[in-house]
Amino acid sequence: MPVLVVVILLAALAALAAPASAPASGRVEIGMEDERLLLSDPWQAPAAVAAWRELGVDVVRLHAGWARIAPAGRRRPRGFRGRDHRDRRYQWGALDRAIGLVRANGMRVMLTVTGPGPTWTSRQRPKKRGAYKPDPRAFAAFAHAAAVRYGDDVDRYLIWNEPNLTLAPRRECSGSPRRCVPVAPHLYRELVRAAGPAIEAADPGAEIVIGELAPLRLAGALGPISFLREMACVTARHEPIRGGRCRGFRPVKADAIGHHPHGRRRAPDRSNPAPDSAQVGDLSRLLTVVDRLTREGRIRASRARLPLRLTELGYQTSPPDRFIGVSPARQARYLEKVAYLAWRNPRVATVTQYQWADERVRRSGTGSKAFAGWQSGLHFFNGRPKPALAAFARPFVALEDGSRAGPLLWGQVRPGTSHAIVVERRDPTSGQWRARATFTTDPRGVWAMRLGTGADAPGRYRFTSRDSDGTTPEVVSGTVTVGRPRAAKAPRLIAAR
Repeated sequence: MPVLVVVILLAALAALAAPASAPASGRVEIGMEDERLLLSDPWQAPAAVAAWRELGVDVVRLHAGWARIAPAGRRRPRGFRGRDHRDRRYQWGALDRAIGLVRANGMRVMLTVTGPGPTWTSRQRPKKRGAYKPDPRAFAAFAHAAAVRYGDDVDRYLIWNEPNLTLAPRRECSGSPRRCVPVAPHLYRELVRAAGPAIEAADPGAEIVIGELAPLRLAGALGPISFLREMACVTARHEPIRGGRCRGFRPVKADAIGHHPHGRRRAPDRSNPAPDSAQVGDLSRLLTVVDRLTREGRIRASRARLPLRLTELGYQTSPPDRFIGVSPARQARYLEKVAYLAWRNPRVATVTQYQWADERVRRSGTGSKAFAGWQSGLHFFNGRPKPALAAFARPFVALEDGSRAGPLLWGQVRPGTSHAIVVERRDPTSGQWRARATFTTDPRGVWAMRLGTGADAPGRYRFTSRDSDGTTPEVVSGTVTVGRPRAAKAPRLIAAR
């Protein structure tokens, strides 16, 4: 290859890369979560965790489930010491094994400390389920116990899973005419304000992640945008609310924002027009609100611009979920787009694949209940891999954005180490693949190049990769097809097929 071409390619790659201090653009952490495997299937978990290591997963999300670990019952057990992880009535065994397995494979753990709690932790009389007005002091004691027990293996704690869906009551209604006010966001503020300091006292320097919100307004629950504003006691216009549950307001403290931008059937590069949603295509909407709440002191942030950790993200497939699933091929393309969009967004620090393998379909009615469980794995329940497995290992996309430098090709090879890359274009006449560029990825396995605007820019592309020392066999990616330059149209993101 001519020296000039190499210089141009390397310069383009350098221009596309973000500064080393940026949390994204090649520094995005790759996460994995599969609660069923790690906590309930000890026979298959070791092989799965070893496979995650080989795929370059950096961090694994696990749940410290309050009701699963703490003693059950309608009344608090006499003499139970909630802050002491050594109390014999705690049952840490399954979580101990899961954390030990992840750490033994060289990956980090991010721990979601979450309810529901045992029934005795509910403040409502008569007693209801443990997610109904949970006692913040009891939750703080549990969070403290977890942080003491796992402080040597965990340095990031996520407070409560999807509180906009799981905390109850979501709202309370009274009067005539009937008027309803949100409750769950204020319950969550109490829980974070209690548990955050308890974790920090037990594990100084640990990162506290708040939010962990579901992306849509569902079944009477608030969407993530409204939930955050209510938690921060501001109106939709960000005017302070001083009455009701906001009387004496004190903000929560956070080191990062966690979010679950599940796309359902919506492509990751398409925004949801609903203003209270925050799916993959709506992250700027979410961050705009977070940043404003931070500036206004309604969230006590440890930095001016909190990093965004996508701690759950998956697309369910049909089969088996014919209600909200996409085809397995489309799931693969969507995950490739997610990888690129996260790399491009300097605020995204983590992307966590949910799940490794589908849950079994539990049929319990019609509509969505006919496909209960979660089927967003990279494998079907029987272990057969989906196309998404290869896409997760080697995401590859093209972006047609009208740039004078031509379309962008972007890819990554996982695990994230330096790899030798050959970008190939299929000759339209002979059908043979011919090398277009050769270079080495960055240390995270990421590469990017512009194709220019010459007559040979359109076409079908793929890339081959091997470790930079040449010790592993060559691996071929999927292919993307780049069209002719388009006049002043919206950017088009194309994933490999």
